[in-house]
Amino acid sequence: MNLQVINRELSVGNIEIAGVASASLVLIGDADVIQLASAFDTPPESLLIGPFVPLTPKG
Repeated sequence: MNLQVINRELSVGNIEIAGVASASLVLIGDADVIQLASAFDTPPESLLIGPFVPLTPKG
């Protein structure tokens, strides 16, 4: 993807961030390169990989 940005004058007085979503980026100013990464703060033992757990018990 090619993105062309033409910067104009910018003045930021104050920023308040009340929460952060699972995928967030706050950028003020210029950036030549933005590299995306992912990290989990969940303990490894709580991560389920394998068969899905049924939502209703088998009757």
